[in-house]
Amino acid sequence: MDENCLIGDFRILRPRYSVDHADSVRWLSAAHAKSEATLRGEGFDAEAFGHSMDRHVRRFGCGPESLASRGHDLEDFLHQDWERMRIFNLDKDPRGAGMAARMEFFAEVTEKALEDFYPAAEEPPRELIHVTCTGYVAPSAAQKLVSHRGWQARVGVMHAYHMGCYAAMPAIRMGSAFVASPRVRPAADRSGGDAGRVDIVHSELCTLHLDPSQHGPEQLVVQSLFSDGHIRYSMRADDGGEGLRFLGVHEEIIAGSLGAMGWNLGDNGMKMLLARDVPESIAGALKDFLRRLFERTGTDPAEALGKGLFAVHPGGPRIIDKVVELLELDPGQVAASRAVLKAYGNMSSATLPHVWASMLKDDAVPSGALITSLAFGPGLTVYGAMLRKA
Repeated sequence: MDENCLIGDFRILRPRYSVDHADSVRWLSAAHAKSEATLRGEGFDAEAFGHSMDRHVRRFGCGPESLASRGHDLEDFLHQDWERMRIFNLDKDPRGAGMAARMEFFAEVTEKALEDFYPAAEEPPRELIHVTCTGYVAPSAAQKLVSHRGWQARVGVMHAYHMGCYAAMPAIRMGSAFVASPRVRPAADRSGGDAGRVDIVHSELCTLHLDPSQHGPEQLVVQSLFSDGHIRYSMRADDGGEGLRFLGVHEEIIAGSLGAMGWNLGDNGMKMLLARDVPESIAGALKDFLRRLFERTGTDPAEALGKGLFAVHPGGPRIIDKVVELLELDPGQVAASRAVLKAYGNMSSATLPHVWASMLKDDAVPSGALITSLAFGPGLTVYGAMLRKA
């Protein structure tokens, strides 16, 4: 694939609140105990159940050595006064509020985030791709932004929704096509804006979908791992400037893996299915997948595996560990992925762009460094992109 565009100008908007690992475990344990007490009624020993849940969260959840803090847009996670919770009033409903209330909050947060990403004086892009898998609102925050700013005739809006943690790569795949398209390139006959720029914005409120009535190990993994995140970045024609040069993508669905991961609408938030053997399923398919990714993008496998860096979506520490073990990588080749997981948690589709932003900013990542990006999601889908720091 031609090296025809650059990814850059990363802008991160952190969630309103951040909770460290110890406080997060305490809140989760208390929420599970409160939910069960509401279900069982008078006479239930909520305190003993809470202690039990604390042990289970620490056993099955992500530990502090891998995840130090998580970002939240919802104030509920800062206290245990259940009656004044906006979503998790567990005295009223042990599962938390229904989907309508959660989507109302999602709309509020994403609309404000888009407004913050684009101040009134900001020049608009030609195309705006909005990515999320944690909310459904129409018109979307991106459409409302375009309307509020008076950009209706100047900006096209594309939605890349519900693809899960790998969605950044389909988004840059779309973005590269927009950059190359006649609609974007000619600036002389376009009125206003940056006619050569395509913007991608991720809005993920993963914690909005927690269900404290679900106590199983796989749910404790999900509830202790996911966090909220917002990021904006741009794609433009390769002008020789700073950025990550886009070399191409490849995707595959692993045979026989349809039941390994799911992300479905429920009455009280979206529900994740996560099989315990997901890391093993990915490991079993990864070498053949990488061979085809390298072939499709004209990449030298020796450079990628030997001297190159890896931006692995940190679906959890075990995912990164499996990739390192299977490909015999050095710890430094995946350092950025581990650092983003520890600082922010798993922000679904917004996570990999945080890793890219960190690699672009890091002076220790030299110009010319080859970056193999990998992410995984429902399907079970494996998605890869080749980038080179410019």
